[in-house]
Amino acid sequence: MTSAIYAPDADRLQPKAVGHAVSIGALLSIIEWLSGDECHALDEAGLVSGLGRRLQALGLPVDRLTLHLMTLHPEFIGRTIAWAPGEPVEIHDREHGARVAIANTPLRKVMETREPLVVDTRESVHGRWQHIDVFADRGLMQLVIAPLCNVDGPVSAAVFGTKRPGGFTVPERQVIERILPALRNTSELRILRQVELSLLDTYIGPLTASRILAGRIRRDEIESMEAALLLCDLRGFTELSNRLPGSTVLGMLNAYFDRIVPAITREGGEVLKFMGDAVLAFFPGYDAAHSCGAALASTRAILDEIDHFQYEGIGVKAGIALHYGEVSYGNVGSGRRLDFTLIGGDVNLVSRIQTACSELGEALLMSAPFREEAGAGDVVSVGAHRLKGFADPVELFTILR
Repeated sequence: MTSAIYAPDADRLQPKAVGHAVSIGALLSIIEWLSGDECHALDEAGLVSGLGRRLQALGLPVDRLTLHLMTLHPEFIGRTIAWAPGEPVEIHDREHGARVAIANTPLRKVMETREPLVVDTRESVHGRWQHIDVFADRGLMQLVIAPLCNVDGPVSAAVFGTKRPGGFTVPERQVIERILPALRNTSELRILRQVELSLLDTYIGPLTASRILAGRIRRDEIESMEAALLLCDLRGFTELSNRLPGSTVLGMLNAYFDRIVPAITREGGEVLKFMGDAVLAFFPGYDAAHSCGAALASTRAILDEIDHFQYEGIGVKAGIALHYGEVSYGNVGSGRRLDFTLIGGDVNLVSRIQTACSELGEALLMSAPFREEAGAGDVVSVGAHRLKGFADPVELFTILR
């Protein structure tokens, strides 16, 4: 049997709906809590645990309460937050492909049809819900599954589980039905926050995202900062992209970036741009020696990764430029189309140093200011070289490998 949470023409909630006196005021207090400032300030774990406790205090036999919040993220399809009385709240980030695990389950059906369901253990046709990690081996007898439909985007769901053999009564389901609009709204706010943060983080990086969220979105808002700069460029990419199928080139490029980016972010660097096959990253200069040391550690890790990199039998080489200096950091562009970027003479210099990597056959080159701040003992000079756009020769350095 599958059924909606309530029949539209059924008796409406009465003051004695749950087997003992439950006032309309008590129900409204939950709705007001879901809509109020206290709940708004809570994280997802606080929301689900607070709601679970309040429903139990109201008399509902809720033994498992879960939110399945779908989102937009390059790695995760959504998040499950699960509560049970007397237990820590569980949080499970679901990677893309996780839908396979809930295929042909009532939870998946609710998300697809946008219609609520009530299912219990006597219904073998729906037994697969018992294999979902947050429900398995808990002795649950019945689930009330409700869709949380946003204005747009993927549908989320809330699940109310009970161990009581008879399941939830019709009046108890009516209580759940009454709180769903407020629960949907507060869940949607959290989803929108997460989407906002994850998309900004994905496309522009966490430090830049924080500046944008703080309101620094006007074209004229530029600030100066000192930073260690890292520019990594894949050698011979044009030849590879002309020779190989497009799908192979994209696969290789993504696999290559999977080696480069973590080596940067582990050391506190932020990738500002992907420029074709090149990566521009910066390490903010709150402490010059620390920033340059972190950038150099990232570079050593990248070089080690590239030495062992193979994609479908294809190996690659890269040239990495390092420099420390002052940059202008902020918005450039036109009207409503802006780009958060780094500009300045020191950005130009790191670009020219990277070009010299190919000309000199070096995997790594760094400037004198960077070498001085990094303080590495295995750095050697490769001489002074003329760089395009700079009047005087620039002494460059590399590391012994």
